[in-house]
This record gives sequence, structure tokens and C-alpha cells, in this order.
Amino acid sequence: MKFLVFLGTVRDSTPPSPARLGARVSDALVTCLQRRYGEHDVELVDAMDFSPSPVFKPHFAYPEGKAPSALNQLAEKIEAADGFVMISPEYNHSMSPALANLLNHFGSSLYSYKPSAIVTYSAGQWGGMRAAVGMRTFLSELGCLPVSAMIHVPKAQDIFEADGSVKAGEKQEAWFDYFGRTINQMIWWAQAAKEHRDQVNPHQLVKDFKRNPSQRNAP
Repeated sequence: MKFLVFLGTVRDSTPPSPARLGARVSDALVTCLQRRYGEHDVELVDAMDFSPSPVFKPHFAYPEGKAPSALNQLAEKIEAADGFVMISPEYNHSMSPALANLLNHFGSSLYSYKPSAIVTYSAGQWGGMRAAVGMRTFLSELGCLPVSAMIHVPKAQDIFEADGSVKAGEKQEAWFDYFGRTINQMIWWAQAAKEHRDQVNPHQLVKDFKRNPSQRNAP
């Protein structure tokens, strides 16, 4: 199966660490996925690689074939994916605006009927867990329902080196075991959803809202 790992921060440094804190966490997650779940295809999507336009214009607002190539390519990857790992810091008890902005560029039909896993981190003791509460609602509305287990990494600068490897005194396998509880849930749901999508097209069954907001209205 195919999984996209979204790193939802555009900060190039995070006090007290001079390096990108989120990149350490995403590198550790990707390494875990590649080593323990090597039969699956894993790709990192870094919000830093997608410069926001001065005027917000989502992918689905462009005429077909006229969207910027970077958005077209990412839309194709989202549609082809079987699940998502969403990594976010906590800003003011909320998820990263950079992650929300990037995900909002694409219609929910591309994410729908696939599971997601929530990963948060912080330089402090809470590991971004308050951001995760809001992410549940956000991701559910996109249609990529988050699994029940979540990953929280407190004081990430004290756990991971700049390349995502663990620091002296930390046990990589123990962290991979911790990651695995959430990843295993995501993979289980992804496999179940993929098998059922192959039998029943959910977009034909449920009918996506694509033309008029009134399609959402009660009679």
C-alpha cells in the first residue's frame, strides 16, 4: 500500500533547538516505516516545499489541467494513497496553520475513505497532545478518519538528533515499538478500506458534493 507522511511545519528552527524540530520527528517516523513496514511505499510530503500563494486558491478551484504542476502532482499522490500520517507541532493549543493550509488545498474526496494517524510533538512536556484533539475533528471532516491511537513526542529535541536517529540514552527500538501501536492500527484500517474500495466505489455509493453547497442541505 501507499502512505503519505505530511510534515506540517514551515519553521526552519524551533527554540531551544537550532534545527527543525519537526524534521527530526518525521525522519524518525519514516525510518520506522521503512525498516518495519518495508513492504509498503512511504513518501514524505514537507509543507516547507510548498510555498503558499499570496491569494489562497485550492487545487479544485482551477480548471481541469490548469493548476500548478506541484499541486497537480500532490493531488495525484493523495488520491493514490491508502493512508496518511499527519505530523504537527502545537501552536497556541492548535494544529499547525501550515498543515491545515496545505491539506485545505485539496478536496476531501481525495482523502476520503482512507485512515490517518496523528503525530504531534513539542519542545515541552506535553508533546503537542492538545493540538491532536483539534486534528481529530479536522481530519474526520476531510474524510481520512484518524485511528484511535496517537503518537506524542515531548521534548523532541532531547530525544532525536537532527537526522532522526535517537540520542545517547534513548532506545530506538522502544520508540519504534511506541510508533508501531499507531502505525499498526492505520495499516489494518488501510488494508480493510482498500479491499472494500476495490469491491464498492464509495464515491458512487455516497455521492460526493461537487457542484452546489445546497447539496448538503436537508430537504
